Amino acid sequence: MDLQTHPYRSVLYIPGSKERALDKARSLPCDAIIFDLEDAVAPDAKAEARATLAQALSDGGYGKRVKIIRTNALTTEWGFEDVRVLSKAGADVILQPKVNTYADVDNLSDLIGPDLPIWTMMETPASVFNAREIAAHRQVTGLVAGTNDLTKELGCRYRADRMPLLASLQMIVMAARAARGVVALDGVYNRFRDGEGLKHECEHGRDLGFDGKTLIHPAQIEIANTAFAPTQYEIDLAKRQIAAFEESQKQGQGVAVVDGQIVENLHVVAAQRTIAKAKSIAEMAELVEEENA
Repeated sequence: MDLQTHPYRSVLYIPGSKERALDKARSLPCDAIIFDLEDAVAPDAKAEARATLAQALSDGGYGKRVKIIRTNALTTEWGFEDVRVLSKAGADVILQPKVNTYADVDNLSDLIGPDLPIWTMMETPASVFNAREIAAHRQVTGLVAGTNDLTKELGCRYRADRMPLLASLQMIVMAARAARGVVALDGVYNRFRDGEGLKHECEHGRDLGFDGKTLIHPAQIEIANTAFAPTQYEIDLAKRQIAAFEESQKQGQGVAVVDGQIVENLHVVAAQRTIAKAKSIAEMAELVEEENA
């Protein structure tokens, strides 16, 4: 599996302690799963949840969904054992909570070795200020906005337009893009029965540049998948831009015109990215259909 070209429209949190949820996730049309041992599991259930999750991963059946394990922080009594057991359990990524600095990532890297990709939760003011350095770590391939924790730490109010969080969200996206090839995921939307609110927030995150959204309920998957996928119009436009630019080059010109707008090389790069994303989404959809057939 190529983690860089894989779509991340919908990334669903699943409690590592709930066998039924772990089983149901094998048939859900999400692009990736975060198997959560941190916030979703009570302190007295964490050891049992670790064993339950290890067995579920051993049993397999998650197809092409990217398997991400959010362990407890290394500063807790459970973190080291989570990492020791689950870094060898078949995960594609370890998601590290409570990251503040580059050194925090180094500490995890020393425990799991250099080969397993690391994603980091961006959920504190310190993590946001240090986002550029964190994203530049050799093992980091993803940044996940922890908007609930950020709201708490900043002492800001929840607003539908997310204005109080805007600077933090933009810094996370910019850090991911500056590092190149690093995934940036938007935080969760807590009102899981509010489809219109989720749609609005997905579109907001998409327009900011996030690759997808983290979710807390399967009912949110379809909305996120739609919001973070190119529309048919965008796909058709991308194809026309590429074709027009190629034709202009044959004629010795450096730019083309499509629908009254200039198309330069930078637009072609964006168009190619749109086509590639649409292709990976289509391939993912086919695989999910085959699994559920």
